[in-house]
Amino acid sequence: MSVQKSRMNRAVDTGRTSWLPEDFTWRKLLLAVGPGMVAALAGADAGGVATYSTAGAQFGFKQLWTVPIMCFLLIVAQETAARVGCVTGKGFASLIREQFGVRKSVLAMLALLISNTTVTLSEFAGIASGLGLFGIPAYLSVPVAALIIWLLTMSGSYRRIEKILLAISCIFLTYVVAGFMVHPNWSQAAFYTAVPVFEPSSAYMSLLVANVGTTIAPWMIFLAQSNVVEKNLHSSDLFYQRVDTISGAVIASAISWFIILTTGAVLAPAHIKVNEAADAAMALAPLVGDYAQILFGAGLVGASFLAACVLPSTTSSAICEAFGWERGADRSWGEAPAYRGIITAVIVFSAVIVIIPDVNLFGIMMAAQVINGILLPVLLIFLVSIASDKRLMGSHINSKLWTWLTWFTIAAVVVLTVIMFVLQSA
Repeated sequence: MSVQKSRMNRAVDTGRTSWLPEDFTWRKLLLAVGPGMVAALAGADAGGVATYSTAGAQFGFKQLWTVPIMCFLLIVAQETAARVGCVTGKGFASLIREQFGVRKSVLAMLALLISNTTVTLSEFAGIASGLGLFGIPAYLSVPVAALIIWLLTMSGSYRRIEKILLAISCIFLTYVVAGFMVHPNWSQAAFYTAVPVFEPSSAYMSLLVANVGTTIAPWMIFLAQSNVVEKNLHSSDLFYQRVDTISGAVIASAISWFIILTTGAVLAPAHIKVNEAADAAMALAPLVGDYAQILFGAGLVGASFLAACVLPSTTSSAICEAFGWERGADRSWGEAPAYRGIITAVIVFSAVIVIIPDVNLFGIMMAAQVINGILLPVLLIFLVSIASDKRLMGSHINSKLWTWLTWFTIAAVVVLTVIMFVLQSA
């Protein structure tokens, strides 16, 4: 009884509620917020903006219902990855090799390589599209951007400008303001947010798959887990990581909701299809008028540049981790040839494809998200299997609800992908 009273008195004295950790401080909370926010906001990159803008312009508010669902599933995927990293102290790629062997590791790394290369390609397309709004041709902007990204990635110094790039990426918050300024039909928007609507067309289903691929991108899983491992966090830090994961997912999803809302209210009634960056920028015209293209272009370049710096190194680090090769920006070419070689190959390949004359830049961005969505189930199967291993995770094993939600995501993406291909071939 005295022990209980002592605990109660301590809870009263500190003013903490029971669900907070004993060592809770606001300073710790603020220090923890970061990796999840970066991963989620980096998802609002060129491909994300292209996907959401196309959804709004082509189908109005009819895909708003996907946002809250995708937000919740993003939290499930990111929280699982961060929890596995905190408990095991190992990266996702390393655990795949240990738990499933080399052959299945090859399958997982191949899926990651294809997925991340196509997304990196879409980031260079975003850079080309964004700078194209300023009159800079792709054959000039892309090689220069590729060189800068390569130098920053090789030295690891892109971390120094990460906050600047994130600040530039936050330009997409203007869609929130624009969403109110265009005076949309709020009751209609609320209806389509709450009630799922399906259209039996390949375009609609392709966008659904792309929505999944851009919201829960495979590279985010690796990034979320590697971040907590690099920060040497443990199971005692799970509360802070969950706050980081949830806050990042909610903010990113709010931005995507307003992009669909704004483009649905401005572009859809005018029957304007989003085929290039200038089309998507028109949705901001009610807010900033003639400066819409400049503002949109700056945000697109900033978001794409940030993701293009993160993706090649994340890809290379995961592959090297899976096969026990040396990795890290502090390693020389002689010490880590595979690490540096993969980064170089991904950047060069992506840049070369984008500067091909008359290439459809917005088409590349959209295709990358569809490929992401198709390959996502492969990696989610590995993730849910690891997180459900009691021997590995102990008391922090996946709950039945979390496991069911992950398998639901896998099944839903597979079904949507099959429907999409059937409709395309019909």
